[in-house]
Amino acid sequence: MTTMNGTTGTPPATGTPVTYWSEIDSPVGPLLLTAGPDGALTSLSVRGQKGGRSVQDGWRQDPGPFRAAREQLAAYFAGELEEFRLPLRAEGTAFRERVWAALDDVPYGATTTYGEIAARIGASRPAVRAVGGAIGANPLLILRPCHRVIGADGSLTGYAGGLERKTRLLALEGVRTANRPAPRPATPR
Repeated sequence: MTTMNGTTGTPPATGTPVTYWSEIDSPVGPLLLTAGPDGALTSLSVRGQKGGRSVQDGWRQDPGPFRAAREQLAAYFAGELEEFRLPLRAEGTAFRERVWAALDDVPYGATTTYGEIAARIGASRPAVRAVGGAIGANPLLILRPCHRVIGADGSLTGYAGGLERKTRLLALEGVRTANRPAPRPATPR
């Protein structure tokens, strides 16, 4: 099987599709990217992330499937890209997938609340906690911009990658939160 990026993905003997991985340096720390045999990105994790992925036996390190992601992430961190155009494939329940799709509609430089996401997907007010859980389980940090979701009072609330990273990502996008000036954007190492 050949991916859209020209790499070969032969499933292992167990019949499980190959998972490709690559690590990319960024101003918010190393980013671990994974992709399936078709080249669609399946996760973007940061070190220390709650629920984040780590390299597993049988995964193949291959920069091929990640060239476009590497270029677009570099442009994003340089302030030159506001919307990612990458093939994504996050797997979750139908509810989680609806929540994650709603994240894609939150524009660069803007924020939304958990309640607003719940309303966008037609969830009831009591479902706001479930929306928060789905956002916290987003496997594609940065690419699916869960960092743009804040508390109803404008405060920064949980982020699987840590509140410091969330603050830095929002600052990069020029967002000011909870009556605090935006912190200085992170500089690449």
